[in-house]
Amino acid sequence: MARGRKSVTIREVAEDAGVSLQTVSRVINDGPNVRPQMREKVQASIDRLGYVPSLAAQRMSGSRSYIILAINDRERTIADWRERQGNDWVDQMLLGGMLTCAKHGYRMMVELVDTHIDHVERELGATISALQPDGVILTPPHSENRQITQLLELRNIPFARIGSKGEGAGIPLTMGDENAARFATERLIELGHRRIGFIAGPAQYSLSSWRVDGWRAAMRDAGLRCDGLLEAGDFSYSSGTHAGRALLDRNEDLSAIIGSNDQMTLAALAVAQDRGLRVPRDLSLISFDNTPIVRFSQPPLAAIDQPIAETVSVAVDRLIALKGQPHEDGTIDVAASLVERASLGPAPDPA
Repeated sequence: MARGRKSVTIREVAEDAGVSLQTVSRVINDGPNVRPQMREKVQASIDRLGYVPSLAAQRMSGSRSYIILAINDRERTIADWRERQGNDWVDQMLLGGMLTCAKHGYRMMVELVDTHIDHVERELGATISALQPDGVILTPPHSENRQITQLLELRNIPFARIGSKGEGAGIPLTMGDENAARFATERLIELGHRRIGFIAGPAQYSLSSWRVDGWRAAMRDAGLRCDGLLEAGDFSYSSGTHAGRALLDRNEDLSAIIGSNDQMTLAALAVAQDRGLRVPRDLSLISFDNTPIVRFSQPPLAAIDQPIAETVSVAVDRLIALKGQPHEDGTIDVAASLVERASLGPAPDPA
């Protein structure tokens, strides 16, 4: 019967490097008063022996927990999971967060919290007390919930606010929303489109208004009117159906639609096809998010690819690097990109 491999201990690392246990501990925990040459010597022994410090030992050795906690909206996340809609927000968040945490010897944990409930402070407070994270990543709409941000501020927990660039504590990060909407609109204008509709997201998300601002700016700069071309949804497929119908009913000359998420844009695609419109010959479509499902629609949707993994990775890096010190560099904007697919084409020839 094969024996399991014995774990390497911190004492073995100390003996191999010829240093004290305290020196190894300071290197592992990135502590002060360790000369660079000594740090390199200890790290070489760690790498050679394959030593992996336990999270419990790290937490006992100092004031850090080595945990970064990400808070996501419970209601929307569970609904997406149950409906199996192909959304991959949480997957991308874990991809960026877990890999970056591992690089620093940290662990990432995810908690789902309802942002609108009366006892959000009690629910989140209990989680914070139990885990004692070194930093918290807030995703929309939590990133602009004053109950949540004030609680973290009062408890001196460093946090990052994704999808938020307002004043206040925490590290504000955005994902290129305004510039991405502007670029998508400009691309359509390059292709000859002049009547470009926009389906906005719900008002409680600041990014919804940023995207509208980008669309308006591109239309204005091109000397194009926006009247009758804006509808709002709530990120659901049904709201996209309503918005798509309203835009097409009002605008016989509509030649393109930009949707603020994949579900609403897929709904607009279905509305167009039900009316006998050919995409992209009669109507071009561009979506936001670029979740896996849009690659399999007919035709596949062009989409703004949101840099979720990269943004969460940046947030983790900043939280760890700051070590509790205030963030003073303003809003961090991680650029998005446009993925062109078959739903994007030149404007139809005028009749």
